[in-house]
Amino acid sequence: MPRSAKFSFPGGGSEREGEGMPRVIFTDNIQRHLHCPPSETEGRTVGEALADFFREYPQARGYVLDDQGAVRKHVVIFVNGVQIQDRRGLGDAVGPNAEVYVMQALSGG
Repeated sequence: MPRSAKFSFPGGGSEREGEGMPRVIFTDNIQRHLHCPPSETEGRTVGEALADFFREYPQARGYVLDDQGAVRKHVVIFVNGVQIQDRRGLGDAVGPNAEVYVMQALSGG
């Protein structure tokens, strides 16, 4: 999938109103292996939102990030349906009602 790709998530997107906080959501296939329920977080970047999420669910950090804090190769993250660009620094902006989707990346041909 090209980096600029947009993806629609069931029930997701920036349609939420009045909540005021970003929400981190792991897809069902990841939730089968980790306890990581959808959670409202604080943060203005993907890195800040994930750090807040990992304080509550620390076991998810090792699945999502490598030892240097970059997104692992087998993981992809979208903010409001747009794939993040900064997989190392996690500096992509996250708005107050953003939905940050974490999913397993697929490879092959």
